[in-house]
Amino acid sequence: MGKNIVIIGGGIVGLCSAYFLKKEGHEVTVIDKSDITSGASFVNAGYLTPSHVIPLASPGMIAQGIKMMFNSASPFYMKPRLDWDFMKWSWYFHKSSTKQKVERAIPVIKDINIISRELYADIKASGDLGNFQLERKGLLMLYKTEASYEHEMEVAKKASFLGLEVSELNKNELDKIEPNIQIDAKGAIHYECDGHTTPTEFMPKMVDYLKRVGVLIKTNEAVLDMDVANGKISKVITDKNSYQPEAVVMAAGSWSGELAKKLNIKLSLQAGKGYRINLERDTGIGMPAILMEAKMAVTPMEGFTRFAGTMEFTGINDVVRKERVMAIANGAKTFYPDLEIKQEEINSAKTGMRPVSPDGMPYIGKSKDYHNLVFATGHAMMGWSLGPATGKLVSEIIDDKETTMCIDAFRPERSFNR
Repeated sequence: MGKNIVIIGGGIVGLCSAYFLKKEGHEVTVIDKSDITSGASFVNAGYLTPSHVIPLASPGMIAQGIKMMFNSASPFYMKPRLDWDFMKWSWYFHKSSTKQKVERAIPVIKDINIISRELYADIKASGDLGNFQLERKGLLMLYKTEASYEHEMEVAKKASFLGLEVSELNKNELDKIEPNIQIDAKGAIHYECDGHTTPTEFMPKMVDYLKRVGVLIKTNEAVLDMDVANGKISKVITDKNSYQPEAVVMAAGSWSGELAKKLNIKLSLQAGKGYRINLERDTGIGMPAILMEAKMAVTPMEGFTRFAGTMEFTGINDVVRKERVMAIANGAKTFYPDLEIKQEEINSAKTGMRPVSPDGMPYIGKSKDYHNLVFATGHAMMGWSLGPATGKLVSEIIDDKETTMCIDAFRPERSFNR
């Protein structure tokens, strides 16, 4: 018999959780404080990336952050601030950024990405959402310098060892695979295992499908508090209603940490702001690419080309920093010299807040304090890629089924000090 489930958060993870829970016969309500038309699930690069096997917390990242701390246009920007949660998170990030921990994380990240990529294909094959862009052209890692090439080759070797399809392209081969635009790069590593989508197409179609099958989507409704009794959440209280669910899924993205505090749960999480510029015209770009030296992503989406990037730790806010938008526009120009990004396109840039755990791994699993609470957050830059896999795992956790993969590495209450 199905349960009455409340999902807090209507991003890609929350909606995918609703999708799989409804398939299992549950009564599902999704609550989101926005109208589900903006945020990280709408401004990301749309990548499905088994190739991204290295977590954000890796050796050297803290040193990069300190070096870039006083340059607000840098790709990885950590604004110094007297915030105890941020300082603790920074310390945990430092403790997680070891070679040994990264090596342990690599196969886990690969496995959940593969599962998610195949689930995207299953969703498309089901016809539930109708047609939507889902392509497997792979991902180009474009490089200008020998140092970038050598760095990426180390990752490529790990990916290849794990069975992922990867190849090298010299300049001539690169020009053949991208014949309609001039690229200023020495060559590329081609992760043929990767795919891409258009988030602004997928998200509305998922919302429409969920409504059709009876999922209640409550928008512009903020969760204010939660009552607890007998080791479980007994009531979810919003600014408009109250709910008495049998299970709660915490999929509120960057806001999950603050909501967890209402339950006296310390969930170390920081908002990592990303930016995007859309070019709604023919650019000639046919392949998704990471511009390595510029540290940004490029995706040919349905009807436009997206340039996205940066990781900005300045707290939860929707401030658009012009210098960061310009860094993306300038980075694009260095790799695509014939491409002019217009001022009105720059002015229309949007941002989204990614929820980042200290080790760059998501929080997926039951709370040890409340047996009807499941966490599904903290995906950092892999939220879009891991949405379906997380939703599937959430449904298995709630149904007390054996999970598709081992989720020990995603434990919500894991320690970062060891």
